[in-house]
Amino acid sequence: MLTPSRLVLARTRRGLTAVELARKAGTSPASIGDYEHGRRRPRPATTARLTEALGFPPGFLEADDVPEVEVTFTRPAAKRQRDAALGAARLAIGFDGWLTRAFTFPEPNVPTWDHPDPETAAEVLRARWGIPHRPAPNMVHLLEAHGVRVFSLPPDCAGVGPFSCRHDGTPYVFLDPTASPGEARFDAARELGRLTGASDAQTFAAAFLLPRAGVLAAVARGPLTEHVVAHSATWHVDPVTLAHRLRDLGLLTRPQHATVCAQLARRTVGMAHRETSQLLTKVFRALRAQGTTPHGVARELLLDVEELNGLVFGLVLTALPGQGDPGRRTRPNLTLVRP
Repeated sequence: MLTPSRLVLARTRRGLTAVELARKAGTSPASIGDYEHGRRRPRPATTARLTEALGFPPGFLEADDVPEVEVTFTRPAAKRQRDAALGAARLAIGFDGWLTRAFTFPEPNVPTWDHPDPETAAEVLRARWGIPHRPAPNMVHLLEAHGVRVFSLPPDCAGVGPFSCRHDGTPYVFLDPTASPGEARFDAARELGRLTGASDAQTFAAAFLLPRAGVLAAVARGPLTEHVVAHSATWHVDPVTLAHRLRDLGLLTRPQHATVCAQLARRTVGMAHRETSQLLTKVFRALRAQGTTPHGVARELLLDVEELNGLVFGLVLTALPGQGDPGRRTRPNLTLVRP
């Protein structure tokens, strides 16, 4: 029996209107509306045509409801793209629910405040997480170690930009797969700021990645462009990001900042490698050790492997389609501890 919310999810994930889906499935827009609102149930043959038209595996439209979630998008985007991204987030949360039934993950440790000063919020959270003044490690690893589930947006949803949300007490971050390594690291810190409720997530991210006390102790006043590049490698940020922070901390005057940024614009500098997921890498490795391939995981989730790969794109390499599928076996009970 068709689940109405599943039909809405599948249609919006594919970026289709009711009229477009009706045309593809050989039915009427009025019927689509009736099915989505639960006023009528389609015949099995109609459900099969809808499933095929939407490109989901058999059974997807008849499974249990997928969790609802509310998010605030960071970039202006067309409603179709926002709806598709929201659908991807709901599928990711469903995937996470599947994982938490088989694996033990760190408990969430991301406090929330009522519009605190972003500099103070970053300092307090750094102290709480034991990294008061030193460079932050891999941000994806750090978030995962403190109970944040990090996923990628599928490439077709990248235009909405990164976003975050909470569901049943668990924080989630969704990253832009098209961002550069430095941008993705900053995005992760900015979404962390949104999860804490910081009044200015952009300032929070800069303060979290480049803490005032640590930077003031490490960087001399009026650094040259070469020094900015060298220090940016130490702090694992793009040189331009560091230059902006040095200006805000009074270590670069506005004319000096303009000169440094102009010189950086003529160079190809920045983080070389995108930060990946430790948690998902361990999960897929453990599953493979037990004989469960990404195809098997996708089948249990009633997704195709391309959809699954979109949720971990750029975060883990082991989620690529495997050769063959030895079938479903007992899943491991893996405990992931903080690095």
